[in-house]
Amino acid sequence: MDGAAKTGGVQLQPQLIPEPQAVSQAARDYLNTPFWAGERERIDPDDLKAWRAAIDQVAETFAPLSAMMLSQSNASVEKADVGGVTVYVATPKGMAAPDEDKAHIYIHGGGWAFMGGEACAGQGAAQAGRLGYRTWSVDYRYPPFHRFPAALDDCVSVYRELLKTHLHEDIVNSGGSAGGNLTAAAGLRIRDEGLPWPAALGLMTPCTDGAMISDTVSVNDQLDFLKAATMAEFWAVYAGGHDRQDPYLSPVYGDYSKGFPPTLLQTGTRDLLLSDTVRLHRAMRRGGVEAQLHVWEAMPHGGFGGAAPEDAELTSELKRFFSAHLGRKRG
Repeated sequence: MDGAAKTGGVQLQPQLIPEPQAVSQAARDYLNTPFWAGERERIDPDDLKAWRAAIDQVAETFAPLSAMMLSQSNASVEKADVGGVTVYVATPKGMAAPDEDKAHIYIHGGGWAFMGGEACAGQGAAQAGRLGYRTWSVDYRYPPFHRFPAALDDCVSVYRELLKTHLHEDIVNSGGSAGGNLTAAAGLRIRDEGLPWPAALGLMTPCTDGAMISDTVSVNDQLDFLKAATMAEFWAVYAGGHDRQDPYLSPVYGDYSKGFPPTLLQTGTRDLLLSDTVRLHRAMRRGGVEAQLHVWEAMPHGGFGGAAPEDAELTSELKRFFSAHLGRKRG
């Protein structure tokens, strides 16, 4: 490894990264599986026809998985209009009595543009089945047909509507990747609009900085399934020409000293957005927020596909965190 003083960086020699030995066999198997986000051709942010075709293709590709998630989730799902936003409401079968008045708002990932519709329903059902809370899975408007802040507006609208039927201390919000971005940004908007906060937030491998200056965007680019070029494409199509340092777009630039809900942040050592997650955690801690950072060994962006012991452990941590805060009144 040679220093590259002229460029201010470090030049790495080609090397083989061995299979991680400190994770489960299921996790190792997942790391040897190709992932669509690193293989798809790049699309111009303004090419609506190409984006429509790509979104439809991804939906078709994931349709069997979405159907399986619905059938195996141990939750029933109904499509609803909540505050003018399409939402899939997933109710766990055999839900514990103390959890019947609780509400979980789930915001799906997929680069903002992908994983809506049936995939959104499947993810909501899976979340409800795992966590045991009735889950409102938000099928927000997506780019390039609806750019920032349309998706964020939808997420805040759903929360505002649920406040009419639930105590704010009985609501928790979570999301992964682009959904983690929206969950954090919605937390800022909820605070700034003077609405009562949800009990807690869960941010799973969130993308937090549209400027893409985080260290692991470069360091983990060849390790993760999610590639920097793909992430740059997602940011471009979602943000359009908007200022990337707007905290509602890039939550890492938010002022957390004004207060913020308790937050659990999760990432992994092979996650392209490890540094995005670490930086947001530090921003929250500097602002005095009750925030936990959980980093999993060798975990890529989005976890190990849901079937590894590490994925179950993550669910347990999130459930424990939410349980500790739900129903807790703040002064």
